[in-house]
Amino acid sequence: MNFETVIGIEIHCELKTNTKMFSGAAVDFASEPNTNTNEIDLGMPGILPSVNKEAVASALRTCYALECEIDPLIKFDRKNYYYSDLPKGFQITQQFYPIGSHGKIQIETELGKKEIRINRIHMEEDTAKQLHQIEGSFINFNRAGTPLIEIVTEPDMSNAKEAIAYVEKVRNMLYYLNVSDCKMEEGSMRCDINISLRPYGYPELGVKSEIKNLNSVSNVQKSIEFEIERQSKILLSGGQVEQATRRFDEASRSTVLMRKKEGAVDYKYFPEPNIFPIRLDANWIEKIKNTLPELPSERKSTYTQYGLSDYDADILVQTKEVSDFYNEVVTHTKEYKLVANWVIVEMMAFLNKNNIDIHKNPLSPQYLAIMVEMIQAKEISGKQAKIVFEEMMNGKDPRKVVEEKGMKQLSDTSAILTLIQSVLDANPQSIEDFKNGKDRAVGFLVGQVMKASKGQANPAMTNKMLVEELKKR
Repeated sequence: MNFETVIGIEIHCELKTNTKMFSGAAVDFASEPNTNTNEIDLGMPGILPSVNKEAVASALRTCYALECEIDPLIKFDRKNYYYSDLPKGFQITQQFYPIGSHGKIQIETELGKKEIRINRIHMEEDTAKQLHQIEGSFINFNRAGTPLIEIVTEPDMSNAKEAIAYVEKVRNMLYYLNVSDCKMEEGSMRCDINISLRPYGYPELGVKSEIKNLNSVSNVQKSIEFEIERQSKILLSGGQVEQATRRFDEASRSTVLMRKKEGAVDYKYFPEPNIFPIRLDANWIEKIKNTLPELPSERKSTYTQYGLSDYDADILVQTKEVSDFYNEVVTHTKEYKLVANWVIVEMMAFLNKNNIDIHKNPLSPQYLAIMVEMIQAKEISGKQAKIVFEEMMNGKDPRKVVEEKGMKQLSDTSAILTLIQSVLDANPQSIEDFKNGKDRAVGFLVGQVMKASKGQANPAMTNKMLVEELKKR
């Protein structure tokens, strides 16, 4: 029997704010443990939470980017579940009234574009970080209370590749929105994967397993592939998959049981009594909508209008800093394709080879534009440009490099003609070889002209003019 895989994803994303969701404590990943906390984070008696306005603004930006319906009445709920990593013993979230719902996003698949439906986006607070070691368990409360949004899809994905495409597209979108740094390795973005199998053509969903807290795209793929194989073996042997929460063990590359679920867990939600409903100002919401930054899909559309291929456009928008750099270069030149080639191939190769982070890119956008214009004007050759580029990566002005190295191409027709005639007069045998059909004679003579010009003669112009002169003799 063949089975169809059904996948839904919950993305937990820490928001890029200066302070926490309900307190004024600082948010800083690199701080010493338990230094970014206050009375609200520690759940002390008599404390009252206060909603972070910037966190709400970030949630709204995400809702707009994912085409969600927005609820302007903000309400919070208590999730009454024993949290050993939240001092007050419960989490403040949005169970009944998410800020966004019924959204969508398109991903690229092997069969073309596919729409993934967004069930909901809600705000909540993150938990503390637990460290389990041989000598005991330790808790760092710095993360407790950090603003989170949770983005929940419908079960619309069918394999690991689609899941990866979705996670990568959402991560890229959130980074462009500047609502999160999206560093999965630091835990600021994490995924829960809900996966089940059912016979092909069967309308009902199978029993799902939830894989918690995946912190890399690679682990998303590995956990899904393992879980498909695990559930298939159970079903083919006549067994039943048990609804459960599992985690991915990197060492064994397998999912491991955390706890079983007999059904939906009753977290005893009720409205948060210490946060009254907040009616968002319509003008404020509209201002956020009108000031959304340009998203990857919009930039890709612009790049294709520049004449770039889908491949080049995808490479550029994959990393915001690379796309930003490209955009800066093309404010100084309209050689869009040539700039893309130098950014994608030469610049990225140099940064990778020298282990330079894109944030510390030493290349000046204006200098690259100047060099590209020099290539296009045939002032320097492509080969010479690579030498100039190496110097530019050390901060040097390409015009000075060309001047210092005597690279500027000679494009004066009369000067080139004088050199050609001198070379032809000195090489009568090559003229005879050309007349006898030996084409390699042209290459030899071009080389002699280039040598005489110290490499500065325009190669294409030299070749054309040389052939014309040979035909006259």
